[in-house]
Amino acid sequence: MIGSGGIGGVIAEAAHAAGHEVTMCVRTPFERLVVDAPDGPVEVPVSVATDPGAVGGFDWIVLTTKVHDVPSTAPWLRELDDGRTPLVVVQNGVAHRESVAELRLQAPVLPALIYVGAERTSPGRVVRRSPATVQVPAGDLGSRFVSMLAGSALKLRETHDFHTAAWRKMLTNVAPNPITALTLRRLDVLADAEVQELCAGILTEAIAVAQAEGASLTQQDADKVLADYTAQMPPTNGTSMLYDRLAGLPLEHEHITGTLVRAADRHDIPVPLNRTLLTLLRAIKPNP
Repeated sequence: MIGSGGIGGVIAEAAHAAGHEVTMCVRTPFERLVVDAPDGPVEVPVSVATDPGAVGGFDWIVLTTKVHDVPSTAPWLRELDDGRTPLVVVQNGVAHRESVAELRLQAPVLPALIYVGAERTSPGRVVRRSPATVQVPAGDLGSRFVSMLAGSALKLRETHDFHTAAWRKMLTNVAPNPITALTLRRLDVLADAEVQELCAGILTEAIAVAQAEGASLTQQDADKVLADYTAQMPPTNGTSMLYDRLAGLPLEHEHITGTLVRAADRHDIPVPLNRTLLTLLRAIKPNP
């Protein structure tokens, strides 16, 4: 597992529950991994590694860092790349394979999407506030990954249209992530009527771009996303972008809102709301 944030902790929890030994490749070491799940805290036995040259011999490599952090994982990925061990890229955005392409790895790459409310509160401590669902492309590699995690509480799905699935996941990120990061509020902000109206406009723009990019999405998909956020998601949940801003870390806006705006430009689609969000997000400076 490369990356020990909220997503890394959740997948480590699932892999252990499925009967596997887990090694977490990290920058900041910790003594134990504890996942505070809805049913109570779970201590997950993991090995923690900080030296890329001191590990190897894995059956799967799972990358859970943000897209902009991929360059920092190069020493790990190059050391572990034997051309056979699959690399599962669990990220936001719609360019999972492209995010690792510059490293010129020989490993087979499996893109993956995860839906979960999870937050790393300190090194080795993760709060999981909801069940987790992972989607992967249908096929041999996807089936093997699903089988590998069978027996865990993780819900695993294969899809024959991963492109559409990735853009559908984009819908769940493109409104709440920027809004929570800019307002420094959790999902309770989406209960405000004016914010809901803003979200609806952001998502309508996103649907037009997704359709132009070949995704099979409609306005109904946007309406469902907004309804789910306002009716089903706990208001105490945050977003990954909010957590990064609170921690003073770089934000992933270029791979969410930025991706959408650049695609809109390619198709000459006006996206004034998303463009405004991108401008404001670019103005946020991470802590030195």
